[in-house]
Parts: sequence; structure tokens; C-alpha cells
Amino acid sequence: MKVMVKYPLPKDKVRSYTGKKLDSINMESVLDGTVTPEDIKISKETLKMQGEIAYSSGKKQLQQNFNRASELTKVEDELILEIYDKLRPNRATKDELLDYANTLENKYSAVMCADFIRDAVKVYERRGILKKD
Repeated sequence: MKVMVKYPLPKDKVRSYTGKKLDSINMESVLDGTVTPEDIKISKETLKMQGEIAYSSGKKQLQQNFNRASELTKVEDELILEIYDKLRPNRATKDELLDYANTLENKYSAVMCADFIRDAVKVYERRGILKKD
């Protein structure tokens, strides 16, 4: 049986991307170098727990957003920003966007994010806002 997580998340359950406990991330640790930028990124598990909370509050779309975000924790920041920019109207061709979707799915197992981009391609085609080849 799945245990329902309640808000706020218990501090002992919250971990950073690198696995650090929330209590170990503080200004002193930053200043002495024991906490790095990677240590303050959110973990996939924390995002999933937030999604469970959203779902239990009747916010299914918000849960889906958290689940997609959890998939992106393994993707390099530069690629996320590149894709974000290319998702703006008239910034990418259909093939470019589909290549991003395939990369997300095949390299990072980010299936929900890949499907999101594929859905965007369909909408962009209908609206005529894909970049011309």
C-alpha cells in the first residue's frame, strides 16, 4: 500500500539531487565548500512526493507537472534551456522538436517530457507556428 505524503514534506524525507539531507544544507556548509551547486538541486524523489501531495489535493495537472519535472533532474541545464528556447513559436522546425523529444525519451528516459514536446508539435502545426525548413 502506498503511503500518502502530506504537506509540508518531513525534513527527514527531503533529499537534494546528490542525496544530502535538508538539514546539512546551510550557509556555513556553503561557505566552507561542503555544499556545492549540485547539492542544492531538487531530487527526483522530492518532486514525486510533491506530486503525490498535489494529486491528493485534487490537482492532477500539477501532479503531472511535478512528474515531468522529476524526469528532467537527470538532464543537463544547458539542454533544458535550449529546448525551452526552441519551444517558443517559430524557433524550431518540426524535425528539430521531434529530435529533442527522441533525445529526452531515449537518452534520459524522460517519456512524459518527450510526449509533451510531441503534443506541442501537433499544436504548433495546427497553428502554423513551426519554423520553416
